[in-house]
Amino acid sequence: MVNTSRTEEIMGLDALLTAEEIEWRDKARAFSVDRIAPQIDEDFEIQRLREELIPELGALGMLGMHINGYGCSGANAVSYGLVCYELEAVDTSWRTHVSVLGSLAMSSIAKFGSEEQKQEWLPPMARGEKAGCFGLTEPHGGSDPANMRTTAVLDGDEWVINGAKRWIGIANIADVAIIWAMTDDGVRGFIVPTATPGYVANPISGKLSMRASIQCAIELTNVRIPKDNILPGAQGLGAPFKCLTEARYGIIWGVMGAARAVMDVAIERSQTREVFGKPIGGMQITQAKLSDAFLEYEKGMLLSLHIGHLKDAGTLKHEQISVGKLNNVREAINIVSSMRSIMGGDGVTAEFPMMRHMMNLESVRTYEGTDEVHALVVGRALTGIEAFR
Repeated sequence: MVNTSRTEEIMGLDALLTAEEIEWRDKARAFSVDRIAPQIDEDFEIQRLREELIPELGALGMLGMHINGYGCSGANAVSYGLVCYELEAVDTSWRTHVSVLGSLAMSSIAKFGSEEQKQEWLPPMARGEKAGCFGLTEPHGGSDPANMRTTAVLDGDEWVINGAKRWIGIANIADVAIIWAMTDDGVRGFIVPTATPGYVANPISGKLSMRASIQCAIELTNVRIPKDNILPGAQGLGAPFKCLTEARYGIIWGVMGAARAVMDVAIERSQTREVFGKPIGGMQITQAKLSDAFLEYEKGMLLSLHIGHLKDAGTLKHEQISVGKLNNVREAINIVSSMRSIMGGDGVTAEFPMMRHMMNLESVRTYEGTDEVHALVVGRALTGIEAFR
């Protein structure tokens, strides 16, 4: 058993979890604290991704952990959520890596690949020996994938892919890219080994967020792959959206980890920093800030558990994913901002994690569907009226 945070003690989180779920959480917390935390501030400062940690995640069974078979752990949804929760408590980048590798790249193959494709790619990806990325978003607009400009044309026994993708995680170090492209039969998914001529991935520079990770711009110029590299079960935009649902699910949990982390720092600071002759935690306004933050954290955790239980039961609807991402990301951002104010000027320094989490969460608010997109998904579910156009 690892140390339980003050917020979790008050919430009574362990009473809501099974022994197996607690074991996954504790394993992820130990890895995050021991292997990521000691260097994360430096990684963030110098924009370094420590690739050597990816096989360690594989050895712990955390890559594609929700997939059954092919060397994957086959863990339940709540366990996967708790792993995301613990990784993001240290830094969003590492929850994102697990999401890109498992929920996006591996899920694409697991859900839509042939048996041969699954056998070839999933076991080494689960071990962290091979890495994958997921190329859906394009430079002209991430929220409108139906207007996809990347094309794949069948030429004899080969597909020829041309186009561009942007904001694609770890695309420059991946061994394989899942590329979504428009064909004569609509949107299809393709397995593209990144060593294929014409595939170029360049890291995006100048980021002020997610600096301990890599996001790339991909150029695809006459990329030729074998005819059999198409994902046979993926037809239409519904296919990549099912993978995005897996990734968005991890976000719902992950951002609550960031919220917990900054609350725990602010609580400790409120007990040790003194003004006007007593700790600031004894001030009514500070206690009000802490109480408000804790209320939203607990509600966010209960929402995460509810969605996790729906997912495990096979009854999860996509609008519930939108409810979770919209609410939990928004509230995590509010919590981090409020907790930063408790820290005073020190809260904007690298000595404390507030600003790093705040900057990272702005990226999370944007990717995997913006606040506006998820609000319209919920609105459509409530009214039955499409408002995207």
